[in-house]
Amino acid sequence: MTHPASHLPPVAAEVLHYWLADGLEGDWPSTPLDKRWFGGGVEQDVEIDAQFGSLVAAALDGDLVDWEHSPLTRLALVIVLDQFTRNVYRGKAQAFKGDVRAQKLVLQALALEQDQELPRAGRVFLYMPLMHAENRALQDECVSRFEALVNGSPPALSETLQGNLRFAREHREIIQRFGRFPYRNGVLGRKSTPEEIEFLKSGPRFGQ
Repeated sequence: MTHPASHLPPVAAEVLHYWLADGLEGDWPSTPLDKRWFGGGVEQDVEIDAQFGSLVAAALDGDLVDWEHSPLTRLALVIVLDQFTRNVYRGKAQAFKGDVRAQKLVLQALALEQDQELPRAGRVFLYMPLMHAENRALQDECVSRFEALVNGSPPALSETLQGNLRFAREHREIIQRFGRFPYRNGVLGRKSTPEEIEFLKSGPRFGQ
């Protein structure tokens, strides 16, 4: 299992510490971070923009290529592309601009089995771009990875991870039904179908 090390670029280490706290030193953060991860809000958006906004811009411009190789720096880059973008550009099309690169990085990591070198908290966010993908095959891969993560975890942590697996399955159901996330249509300038309009009246929305 890979742990934080002094050889990491300082900014990459800062990203990992901000998002996962001590979650890379064991398997899971010692204090709950659910609000940071899934609650968000204006205050957190402003904080991430101030602290990491220039890093997000660099990642979206295709920079930080040297982060693409080791498991931990790759994870940091994925968090920047897939999570921080949604904070910095909330409600804008740019929130999704990093998705394709993030998905490619994840697939490369899986091919190299780099996910197995990360603690479970790291794996959750390595797999997250697959959950955000408007692609049926990637959604299947996401569910498969979270199923394996749940089944291979100690009972107490497995119970926590069941929530991630449930969300993965719910995301996949939407993509199986529509081929895209209807709640993104407005910000991306896409016209909703009558079925999507009906879904948007009462269907689940996951952030953006």
